[in-house]
Amino acid sequence: MTATATAESMYLVPPETVVERPGEGAAFELGALAAQSLLLALRVEEILEQESLQVSVWGSGDGKDWGATPLFLYPERFYAGTTPAALDLSQRPEVKFLEARWQVNRWGRGYPVPRFRFSLKIQYLAGH
Repeated sequence: MTATATAESMYLVPPETVVERPGEGAAFELGALAAQSLLLALRVEEILEQESLQVSVWGSGDGKDWGATPLFLYPERFYAGTTPAALDLSQRPEVKFLEARWQVNRWGRGYPVPRFRFSLKIQYLAGH
């Protein structure tokens, strides 16, 4: 399954996505964005105390083989907020697809399962 996009908004993880366990998003076909500089915006909308979320972005030439290491790894997140990051694919022309993956962690008392609501937006970074 491949993620779809509109001209205004493209997401590796759509808004209002709720997760309680590790996982990955749908493969996103870059099309005209291949070999370009991109802006990624991780927006954590909901997070509980005593838990963490770590999101990584993986690249693939065929949408199936994602390799052994991510293209980009966000620092672990413990709070709500938006974290932008630039991803320059100009030196990686073989990358035609992106995929977001996430790890979750929960410790302490209270709700026994981690729970997050987040999104990962992607857009062309003009001027680079």
